[in-house]
This record gives sequence, structure tokens and C-alpha cells, in this order.
Amino acid sequence: MRSVDELTSAGITDSELRKSYLECKRLNSLHGKTYFLATLLLPKAKRPFVHSLYGFARYADEIVDAMDPQRSPASRREELEQWSWKMLQDIKRGESEDLIGMALVDTVKRFDISISYFEAFLHSMAMDLEVNEYSNYEALMEYVYGSAAVIGLQMLPILGFEQSHEQESKNAAQNLGIAFQLANFIRDIGEDLDRGRIYLPLDELKSFGVDREKLERRVLTEEISHAIKFQISRVRDLQSKAAIGIQYLEESSQPCIEAASELYCGIVDEVENIDYQVFAKRAKTSTLRRLKVALPAWARAIAAR
Repeated sequence: MRSVDELTSAGITDSELRKSYLECKRLNSLHGKTYFLATLLLPKAKRPFVHSLYGFARYADEIVDAMDPQRSPASRREELEQWSWKMLQDIKRGESEDLIGMALVDTVKRFDISISYFEAFLHSMAMDLEVNEYSNYEALMEYVYGSAAVIGLQMLPILGFEQSHEQESKNAAQNLGIAFQLANFIRDIGEDLDRGRIYLPLDELKSFGVDREKLERRVLTEEISHAIKFQISRVRDLQSKAAIGIQYLEESSQPCIEAASELYCGIVDEVENIDYQVFAKRAKTSTLRRLKVALPAWARAIAAR
């Protein structure tokens, strides 16, 4: 019997809308390989909507982090402001002509996702054009709430959860999103310095005898290693807290999120494996580890369907 494609399974039949969802999927497969792998563990009918959220987030991120030397920060800010305003207006009126926006608006309407989550996300993207360091964890959380926590909250209606455990599910979604983001910050310390940014809270770095000048030397010291270890412990604590809430998701969604948690938070394991040499190497999840996580998760996903 012929297999039904993802878009048809999701009830997406309009030709222009299908093009939009396919573009979002392309962005996901191209830029979010681990995320894309985890998405494949979802039932076909859920995948396109997750792709639409990724496509939206990735497009905004590309505007902010484009490294084209011909583009000034001011031009990126103007483009982001214009695109952000257009996306929010499209969400409010329930339709869009933007290639990414069509799928996003359709997803928002289908699952009644709060526009406040997208406002918070775009606010954080704008912060990346203006803020290059954070004095403490509280200040960082303003950024991380919009850049990561709301991603989990956006996903929740698509994944499905027990209504009687709504708050626990929301807490888990936020904690896991924050853990993913902090793991990326740890891995990308060197790359972020290339963009003039430090995402690790300055007061916490200072407590280990580390400041911006020492980081910019890009020489791993004992002090920097201890500072990184502290941040890794926070990622694992958040991951542990989030695990409690995964049990309240729809059974068919649990293998995807469990695999994503293992692979994304596992970035910090890879940082340990390279002895915290974040200035000299990029910590990567090996293909073998991905398979070790994905294959059992795939078996659980099939059983859950």
C-alpha cells in the first residue's frame, strides 16, 4: 500500500501552503540536523507543524547572525524589525503571503498558539543585535526565555499533553528549552566571541576568576574549565527537572522529546570528552551516539503508534 506523505497526513492540501511547509522542512533538515532527526520520531501528522516553528525561528536567526561583511548591524536590525512586524501582523489577521509565514500562521491557527510566544522570541532576536553580554543569570534569562523557553511552549500543543498536568508540562517544556540553549552556549563560547558576544553570566564567570579579557585570549585555563563545569551542572539539573514532565506528553510524542533531550543536552558530554577545549574544537555528537539514541527511540515511537 502506498505510504501517505507527511503533509497529507497532517491535512495540508493547499498547494501554496504545502510549498511553505516544505521550505520550513528544508531549513530544518539543512540547519538543524539533530532537531530534524528527533522530529522524524513524531507521527507524520505532527511533523510539518514542528518544521514550521523551526523555519520561523531559523529565518529570524539568519537575519541576526548573517556574517555578510557588506551588511551592517543597522541593516540587519531594520530587516529584522520589518520582518518581525510583518509576521506578527500576519499572525493577528490569520493569513500570510510570506513563504515562511504561511506555514507558521497555519500552525498557530490550528493549535491556538499564543502570539505572546512569538513576540518574546522576536524580542530576544532583537536583543542579539544590541546586547553582547549579560551581568547575571537573571538578565540572561530575559534573553533565554524568548530564544528558547517559548520554543518549548510553542511545541506543547502540537506534541499533545494531559490537560490535568498542564502546568507540569509547561514547566518541563521551558526547562528543556533552556537546557538546550545553555548547552549551545557552552559549546559555542568561541564562535560567540567571534560575534562579540558572551552568553555566560559575567558574575558567575567572575566567581571563578574569569572575565571577558581572559575569555578573549582563547586559552583554556583551570579557571575557565571550572566555570564551564558549573554551567554543565546547570544543564543537567534542568534536563533532570524536565524529564519529570515528559511523561505527561502524548505517548506518541515522548520518544521524540526523550531523544532530543538526550542528544541536545548530550552536547555537554561531548564538551567534557574534548576536555573543555571549546576554543580549539567544536564539540559534536557522533553519528554512533545518534544511532544509539535514535534506534531505541524509533522502536518506542513505532510501538506508541
